[in-house]
Amino acid sequence: MSELKEFRLPDVGEGLTEADIVAWHVQPGDQVKDGQIIIEIETAKAVVELPSPYNGTVVSLLVEPGQTVDVGVPIITVDISGGSSAASGTRAPTEALASSDRAQALAVAEMVPPAASEPAPERHSVLVGYGVKTAATTRRPRKPPVSEPEGPKVHPERRQERPEGPKVHPEASERRSIAKPPVRKLAKDLGVSLSGLNGSGPEGSITREDVQRAAAGGSTRTASFTSASSAEERIPVRGVRKHMAAAMVSSAFSAPHVTEFLQVDVSETMAAVQRVRELPEYADVKVSPLLFVAKALLVAAARHPLINSSWNEAAQEIVVHGQVNLGIAVAAERGLLVPNVKDAGALPLPRLALALQELTETARAGKATPADLAGGTVTITNVGVFGVDAGTPILTPGEAAILAFGQVKDAPWVVSGQLAVRKICTLSLSFDHRIVDGELGSAVLRDVGAMLEDPVRTLAWA
Repeated sequence: MSELKEFRLPDVGEGLTEADIVAWHVQPGDQVKDGQIIIEIETAKAVVELPSPYNGTVVSLLVEPGQTVDVGVPIITVDISGGSSAASGTRAPTEALASSDRAQALAVAEMVPPAASEPAPERHSVLVGYGVKTAATTRRPRKPPVSEPEGPKVHPERRQERPEGPKVHPEASERRSIAKPPVRKLAKDLGVSLSGLNGSGPEGSITREDVQRAAAGGSTRTASFTSASSAEERIPVRGVRKHMAAAMVSSAFSAPHVTEFLQVDVSETMAAVQRVRELPEYADVKVSPLLFVAKALLVAAARHPLINSSWNEAAQEIVVHGQVNLGIAVAAERGLLVPNVKDAGALPLPRLALALQELTETARAGKATPADLAGGTVTITNVGVFGVDAGTPILTPGEAAILAFGQVKDAPWVVSGQLAVRKICTLSLSFDHRIVDGELGSAVLRDVGAMLEDPVRTLAWA
């Protein structure tokens, strides 16, 4: 006799209220084990893989990729009659996750109350948020294609309960490592099959350019599009991009921003970068000018602790942080991310270089965890990599300052009364004027500039 269990969308430990469904890793009829990864969801901060809390057979998928689902809503039904569920085990389902995922699916805490008409099952642990009351799912508006493949059949028992339940599209079977959601949507709109494409992106992932090239080469398109160049594209605002937009609006209209600029001769820093690259301690580490900028800001924060602080509106107080969690703004395909190096001021230069490299690579690959993105205290944004001289960066919410590092270029500069061609860049420091006045902001910017002009000062002041 079938014994059906519904797995509800859990709170993965970051105050989650909703999440977007990215991709399913299982289909109806598949056998699953307790702890097996079954779905990827995108929260406001990161993409998270969720494990099954049961052993059994997948009966039906109750939501489809692209849907926004509230915490506590059932997302999958599993028949556990053919095998023991997580209830028979002594461990929580999160214990089956790799260590890198433990920060995303936190400790087990709540119990699921049985329905009034059912006998009380054996008590067992579930993911945090599993017991939240049922809410409704919402679905982003999308353009209907001319024809759409038939989704997997719903189990007969589920069909009786949910006659209008959502169908799961074939795209759900494509792993996120092959193509990310915006790319899958573009491929669907243009009528391009991802299964036949060779990706040119990181780890063989398929990019928008790959899809557009395939469409231009004669692939079947939907009738509503005549060419990739003339198509109107609508991008749902959700996940990281939605969170970023809300955070930037909140920051811009809650904290009084002031931005100061300083042009700096960084010729000595550029020479130091080249010398450090040649040291054996940095053989496997990417050394860039950003490393020296980061070290200079860390030293300046130690000299001027108020720059590493937050404004607490509720308590009407300024919180000066005991350590510097250095944020690095990263332009990822999913949107702007600001992961941070925890207690960066305590790291020696080789470890700081490695931490910066690992953090940015992880963020660009879309694998930054909520823990990576939480708790930052001051941020650097490297606009120079885009060929930009300067800007007026918006503060990361909850932080008092953000430093923009512009492009390094040859320019005329007066050295000892003589005109010379030097390596010049522009530093831009935005700060919260409730915390940082003009004198303090200028002192921090001047100190960072002085250390980039003469890296020896960094050693003297550290």
